[in-house]
Amino acid sequence: MKLVSVAALAENRVIGKDGEVPWPHIEADVRQYRERVAGSPVVLGRRTFDSMRDDLPGSRQIVVSRSVDAVDVPTAVVANDAEEALALARDLAASAADPTAAGGTERVAAEADPTPEPRETDLAPGPEPDGTVYVLGGGGIYELFQPHLDGMALSHVDGAYEGDTYYPEWDEAGWEVAEETEYDRFTLREWVRQAR
Repeated sequence: MKLVSVAALAENRVIGKDGEVPWPHIEADVRQYRERVAGSPVVLGRRTFDSMRDDLPGSRQIVVSRSVDAVDVPTAVVANDAEEALALARDLAASAADPTAAGGTERVAAEADPTPEPRETDLAPGPEPDGTVYVLGGGGIYELFQPHLDGMALSHVDGAYEGDTYYPEWDEAGWEVAEETEYDRFTLREWVRQAR
């Protein structure tokens, strides 16, 4: 499994203000983000999950929360902490790469849905599974999973903005930019962790 965080951040690492991004909408960034995570499991906090309920990202959602035990979305499961979320992520990544893998999606789907038989839509992986699980925030979730990341897909938005939520700092000496793509108003950088 490869764990990659996806975020848009301003030059001062701000990612949010009052639950929203503080810069004007950037359609190209939203599009590339949605395409990236579409067929993969994602990890996100409960507030981020709640804010995206009308248009959930990813093929499956791992909601990290200590305040709820379950959510009423058949593609989502709840994890109490990072270790539980990582175990669920490994299961989902393995079953996405090999749908016949024992203990994978079927077990997680059964946990997510109390019906006796999982529905076929719960068992089907999204398009082109590649064993990558994406971390989508918010700020506390990025911080919690930062030590576990293999990569970061960061949209570096032009300018500094006021905000109340920040992407965690990282030691650039331990990371390298594997790919960089310029867009209007932001630069997408694919960061890869150096060998540990």
